[in-house]
Amino acid sequence: MSELHGDSGLIDAFLDALWLERGASEHTLASYRHDLEAWRRHLTTLERQLLAPGSDALPDWLSARREEGYKLRSNARLLSTLRGFYRWLLAQGTIDSDPLNEVRLPRFKTTLPDTLDEEEVERLLVAPDTGTALGLRDRAMLEVLYGCGLRVTELISLRLDSVNLRQGVVRVLGKGDKERLVPLGEEAQLWIERYLRSGRSELMTDIRRLPLFPGRQDGFMTRQTFWYRVKHYAQVAAIDKPLSPHTLRHAFATHLLNHGANLRVVQLLLGHSDLSTTQIYTHVAQARLEALHAEHHPRG
Repeated sequence: MSELHGDSGLIDAFLDALWLERGASEHTLASYRHDLEAWRRHLTTLERQLLAPGSDALPDWLSARREEGYKLRSNARLLSTLRGFYRWLLAQGTIDSDPLNEVRLPRFKTTLPDTLDEEEVERLLVAPDTGTALGLRDRAMLEVLYGCGLRVTELISLRLDSVNLRQGVVRVLGKGDKERLVPLGEEAQLWIERYLRSGRSELMTDIRRLPLFPGRQDGFMTRQTFWYRVKHYAQVAAIDKPLSPHTLRHAFATHLLNHGANLRVVQLLLGHSDLSTTQIYTHVAQARLEALHAEHHPRG
């Protein structure tokens, strides 16, 4: 077997295909490479190769990893990576059958994302002091984050020309450098207009610079800086729930579904490539409805 078609070459070719065909991000590719290289090293200890791992290799390895302390979710991600790899080999005609066809995904309880109810979101949104330029910036950022369901990285990467206030949309560069247009709600649009009119010029030495929401020295804000601001406003709003950088994104999706939005519309707005990723929010919405029923219905 030539080096081109050796185990390392197969991994490289698979990752190239992921990048070319699906626009996979560098983070995703690095994660896939980590899993595939670990699998290749394990097979080497068994004196086997990627194309012929044997039916017992992966189940035994998954069991051994559990004994070493790896979580079920970690094993599930590993199996997902390997399944994608072998299905690609099968589609390429490199192998005649999928050696992992009979391997089952580990079972684990889905962890629902942390979210806020609508009253808590409102308290968080009004926490910044909009009598200052910094407060105007932060209010606009929170409104856009919640109103558009953006990822934090997408929010802090927005440029001045990303927003079209006349059409009421924002152009977002998501994972895999995929662009999408997301409508701005009335509140988000209002606060962006106020911020651009009265706040941004006070925060920048050169307003021609690209960042819509600048950090230090007219540059793009860091995730850490924005996350610090969110935690600060959560304290101001007396919100003691555990928060994550994606809390408002989760709230955006959950509240849309609670109010009857179509799941595929939410998928498009969030920029999810796979509908199954969006479906987690149906569980969040269902859990919320069940809690309300139990609390308020006489036979709950």
